[in-house]
Amino acid sequence: MTDSTRRDVLKASAVTGAGLAAAPVLAQGGAAGARPMMTDPQTKYPTDPFPEQRQKWPALQREMKPVPDSGEASYRGSGRLQGRKALVTGGDSGIGRAAVIAFAREGADVAINYYPTEEPDAQDVARLLRAEGHKIVLIPGDLTDEKFCNQLIARANKELGGLDILVNNAAYQQSKASIAEITVEQFDRTMKTNVYALFHLCKAAIPLMKPGAAIINTASVNSFNPEPELLDYASTKGAIAMFTKGLAKQVAKQGIRVNAVAPGPVWTPLQVAGGQLPGKMGEFGQDTPLGRAGQPAELAALYVTLADPGASFTTGSVFGANGGTGTI
Repeated sequence: MTDSTRRDVLKASAVTGAGLAAAPVLAQGGAAGARPMMTDPQTKYPTDPFPEQRQKWPALQREMKPVPDSGEASYRGSGRLQGRKALVTGGDSGIGRAAVIAFAREGADVAINYYPTEEPDAQDVARLLRAEGHKIVLIPGDLTDEKFCNQLIARANKELGGLDILVNNAAYQQSKASIAEITVEQFDRTMKTNVYALFHLCKAAIPLMKPGAAIINTASVNSFNPEPELLDYASTKGAIAMFTKGLAKQVAKQGIRVNAVAPGPVWTPLQVAGGQLPGKMGEFGQDTPLGRAGQPAELAALYVTLADPGASFTTGSVFGANGGTGTI
């Protein structure tokens, strides 16, 4: 083993250990058939302000302090998605990673899309789930490229042997105090990543989907209550909420359901890669009624429920997960 390989192994072990340490009270049940533990959502995770930190976009979850909990040590499945084939964009880290872990442990085969420089995070989650016997396909690429979006759907469909679930989760977010600071390049990239890719991926995926399939989009609390420093990002999230409702009506006759999750402040790499204004990291999530930001693992069950065939009458809806702000 080379020194470089040894460092990678030790780092992966540290990441897994951080996930275990972050979730001391999260078990969804101990022994088989045991009743899940009751936990106070106020104290389920630490409430201390996050330390000021910044990484070059798109950032790595494994380098964050503290490392977000995406359910690595806590999520336990029960076969709700057995045999399903899912593609999750931005599935290497944050909320997307939580969905990937939950889907795999519920019995789905999962393809993960991510930006190429996020390879270390993608390998971390793939290594974890493959060791458990789950099928994980890694497909890196830039979602601002229409050609790649089409290739992504085709490759996921081929390598998974079908496509039943599409989670449009990847996003670009950069905080700017004034519209004067938002460059055309930033605005264009935000729109192409958050809205155009959503359009391209859905358009390519729908012809491949059968009745019972599900599309789940990641909107935001900013879809309805925009933060002033997230003007372009909030605009795209508002578009996603309306796109979700409109597309759901279009494809209802095809038996395809379309819903969205609208997270509030959740601790993900978006925040350390420019998503927060300088000097404001310590305030992130502190103003929610629960007194803290959310962790990606806390949203996993929503994505599973919206993908579950048992939610067959639920389509065209946006579900909030915002720590009690009541925005949606």
